[in-house]
Amino acid sequence: MRRHRRHAADHGASNGAAQSRDRRARPRVLILGGSSDGFAAAEAFLAAGCEVITSFAGRTETRRAPVGFARVGGFGGVSGLAAYLAVEDIALVVDATHPFAAIITRNAAAACAEVGAPLIHVVRPPWTPEPGDDWRVAADLDSAARMVPVTDGPCFLTVGRMKIGPFATRRDVRFLIRTVDPPSPPFDHPDTLLINDRGPFSLDAERALFDEHRIGCLVTANSGGGAAAAKLVAARERGVPVVVVDRPPPPQGRVVATVPEAVAAAEEMIGLSMAW
Repeated sequence: MRRHRRHAADHGASNGAAQSRDRRARPRVLILGGSSDGFAAAEAFLAAGCEVITSFAGRTETRRAPVGFARVGGFGGVSGLAAYLAVEDIALVVDATHPFAAIITRNAAAACAEVGAPLIHVVRPPWTPEPGDDWRVAADLDSAARMVPVTDGPCFLTVGRMKIGPFATRRDVRFLIRTVDPPSPPFDHPDTLLINDRGPFSLDAERALFDEHRIGCLVTANSGGGAAAAKLVAARERGVPVVVVDRPPPPQGRVVATVPEAVAAAEEMIGLSMAW
């Protein structure tokens, strides 16, 4: 099987003999990234003395570079990922994908079980409603699209550029859509304003956006974490209803809430502390 081409993000390539010695000395950790937790995990496991490879699905056109090595593109399902783990001698897989990346999470569990590779899921806690919130929880995106209320101001849609399709049928609603990259496929709706921007977003910036555009409703996936939480505060302060897309069922296996907990679990599972 052809090995992937790894690109060093934090240092130049060394010669083959040095790499071979380094690989024997350091456990190789595959991080399934694409989230802020993925970047933090790369930094933590590199600091713990591991060789770190962060894998991205490739759906975001512009992304920051992680520390260690980066790999972009799919594996080819469960069998492809299992083969990769075996060929690349992966000592540990850390699933630090977005909480809604259910397919790769399932594939990681199946592939790791097939080859006997340890697996840790980093699943940040979900947001929970607070006093003053007007939340309407939707089971999925189709349900969320049906639940969007008709308001005087536009609906602020923040579910990702590849997931906004179901909302195009709501011709009775105006939309303000914020994504990192332009929507794919294009959003076919006659009354839409697109903003391309990357978080984290400050509370002052979110307040200004809500006021400038007179936001009437917010739609968000319950991703949790702090990078996108300010919009919920802005909505609460203004009495704006929020349609919250619920998470898929949690993964099976070893689940932790934070990156430090993942490092601690790795010390237990693969003797990481003895490998530093």
